[in-house]
Amino acid sequence: MDRQIRRLAFAFLGLFVLLFGQANYLQVFASSRLANNPANQRLLLQEYNVNRGAILARDKRTVLARSKPTSGVYKYLRVYPQDELYAQITGFSSLVFGHTGLEASMNDYLAARADVLLPQSLVDELLGRDKQGATVITTIDAGLQRAAQRALGSLPGAVVALSPKTGEILAMVANKSFDPNPLASHDPDEVRAAWDALNADPDKPLVSRASQELFPPGSTFKLITAAAALENGITPETAFPNPAALDLPQTTHDLHNFGDEHCLGGASQVTLAQALQISCNVVFAEIGLQIGADKLVAQAQRFGFDQDVPLEIPWSEGSIPPAESFADALPAVAFSAIGQQDVKANPMQMALVAAAIANGGSEMTPRLVAEIRDSSGRVIKTYGPEPWGQPISPQTATALTAMMVSVVESGTGTAAQIPGIQVAGKTGTAETATGNPHAWFVSFAPAQDPQIVVAVVVLNGGDLGNEATGGHVAAPIARAVIQAALQG
Repeated sequence: MDRQIRRLAFAFLGLFVLLFGQANYLQVFASSRLANNPANQRLLLQEYNVNRGAILARDKRTVLARSKPTSGVYKYLRVYPQDELYAQITGFSSLVFGHTGLEASMNDYLAARADVLLPQSLVDELLGRDKQGATVITTIDAGLQRAAQRALGSLPGAVVALSPKTGEILAMVANKSFDPNPLASHDPDEVRAAWDALNADPDKPLVSRASQELFPPGSTFKLITAAAALENGITPETAFPNPAALDLPQTTHDLHNFGDEHCLGGASQVTLAQALQISCNVVFAEIGLQIGADKLVAQAQRFGFDQDVPLEIPWSEGSIPPAESFADALPAVAFSAIGQQDVKANPMQMALVAAAIANGGSEMTPRLVAEIRDSSGRVIKTYGPEPWGQPISPQTATALTAMMVSVVESGTGTAAQIPGIQVAGKTGTAETATGNPHAWFVSFAPAQDPQIVVAVVVLNGGDLGNEATGGHVAAPIARAVIQAALQG
């Protein structure tokens, strides 16, 4: 009998230890995870009983996102008055799928959780009022956003415009986008139906072509190759052989110019400046082989490729294979130097490259948020310009600017000319593994005192298909955005 009593006692003791351990695990170790689980009904009730702060354009009038009161279980519904126009900037706030974009990164302010908002939240609670979230003022210029949308039209692709001196993103538009309103519905079935439809769309509207997808940048990458050349002793006047096609090492294949043309009508030599002006593949491939993979990759990385460049929303920096991967593949160096092979970028990355050139060699950290204001309109946090790096010297920036001006004045980018404004630019026509080439244009203006940087990609040639070039398709879009920014 004593033995049975002892066994029963040990069994109860074991159960007590398990119960004690489980209680402590739930209250200490798992409490934060459980409290913040989107499926937690108490959390949802708490969150949707807060009058979530608005997201505004830089003019402080144009509403990108706001909350409106409802008569349902959840007191406030998140609405997006501009539908698709700002969706890839604001993201969405969803009962089922949580927060994305600025709704996620600024959530502590929008949901009145930030420490700086605690005094006001306590006052609201004492007075029996709903908590009031803070307002997020973005850097986006509403007029320029609309201008970029009009310029891109229905073409598949993206436009990014930013200030080279501050890093402020002034416009960011991509096709295809999405309407966040169904995802913010209080009806879970409607939310899931919208989510499933968006994820089934082959154009991937939830992934921004402006900042998240990566594409071969084509000849716009020649700005980085030229920068590496100038940083390593080559000058704009340095001449290179100009064959009709480049006989690549380690292979029987040749590298050709666009359309199999012979640069400069078959001249025996072409300078670096001339090669950029007319976008001569053969010469830039020669430069890539001459400076080598180490210097080419290092230069791309100094511009932000494969680096952790901060931004308030998720984005993918440009990508280039590590230098050691080129050791036994010299042809890959040649193709990488002209923005092909495994080199990838998006308009945000190429806008940062152009911005560094425009800003005397200094690359600013890109920004989407200008300031935070509490419910009474008081500024509680500001975000100022922050340098990210110095990818090139001021001398190299000056030389590249002059070369980019020649591209627009008498090279491949003449479609970007604006009377009375000197535009600096670089075209790109990027071959793709399948389909027609992508058309690119990267630019800034006025060239001698840059105020605006614009990068454009139109996927698979847009309306022109395999006849498309960056100069014909993307340059006019950039010109329209620059005109809107500088001339209204």
